Amino acid sequence: MPLTKRIIPCLDVKNGRTVKGINFEQIRDAGDAVELASVYAEQGADELVFLDISATDEKRKTLLQLVTKVAAVINIPFTVGGGISSVDDVRVLLNAGADKISINTAAIKNPELISDIAKVFGTQCTVLAVDAKFENDSWKVFANGGRVATSLDVFEWIRQAIDLGAGEILLTSINHDGTKSGFANELIQQVESFSTVPVIASGGAGNMQHFADVFAAGADAALAASLFHYKEINIPDLKLFLKNQGVQVRL
Repeated sequence: MPLTKRIIPCLDVKNGRTVKGINFEQIRDAGDAVELASVYAEQGADELVFLDISATDEKRKTLLQLVTKVAAVINIPFTVGGGISSVDDVRVLLNAGADKISINTAAIKNPELISDIAKVFGTQCTVLAVDAKFENDSWKVFANGGRVATSLDVFEWIRQAIDLGAGEILLTSINHDGTKSGFANELIQQVESFSTVPVIASGGAGNMQHFADVFAAGADAALAASLFHYKEINIPDLKLFLKNQGVQVRL
C-alpha cells in the first residue's frame, strides 16, 4: 500500500503574527499563529510547518515563546524554521516542542550544518527548505527568505543536501508562491525522479485539484498557507476530495 500523502498548513510568521505574501512579497496579516495551529490540528492536518520568515534577514533567532505556545496546542508533527544556524539552535527548538527543524540560508552558507544536525538528531529531524526560482532557463536557489540570489542549481543542491543527511526536502517555487495558479509540478517531478527522501511541494495552491495534480507529479506532501488561513479550503473537504480522486490520505 502506498504511503499516505500529507497535507501541511504553513504558518509564515513575522513579528509574532501569521502573514502571507505573493512571490514572497506584498506581505499581509493572516491571523494569530496559536489559534490557527490549534484549528488545523483539529481539522486533521497531517503536520504543521512554522517559518519565522524574517529571522535570518533580521539576524536573530526564531521566536521561541511562540513555538512553545504552538507546540502546546497541537498533537501533530511540527516543523520549525527561521534563523537556525547551529546544533544548539536545533536543541533549543526541539526542547520547546518542535519535532523537526527546517534550515535554508544557514545550510547554503555552511552545507556541513546539514550533517551536523543529522548526526546529532537524526535525518528524520533534518528538513532542507529550498526556495527555488526559475529564471534564464534554469532553477536557481535563493537565500534569505527568497531575497538573495545564489549561483546554486536547485537539483545539484538537493542532491548534495540528501547526501549530507537531509531527511526531507521542503521545495517552494518562488514563481508560483501565492499566485494560486497551481504548484510547480514539473519541478517536483524532476526532483522526485532522483530524490531518496520525501519531497514537500510548496507554492501555488489555488484549488483542490492543484493538490491532486502535485501528488500525481510525485510529491509526498503538499503545503499551503493562504488557502487555509483565509478559509478558502478546509482540510476535511480537501482530504475527502483527494480520497475520491484515488489519493491515499489519512482521514
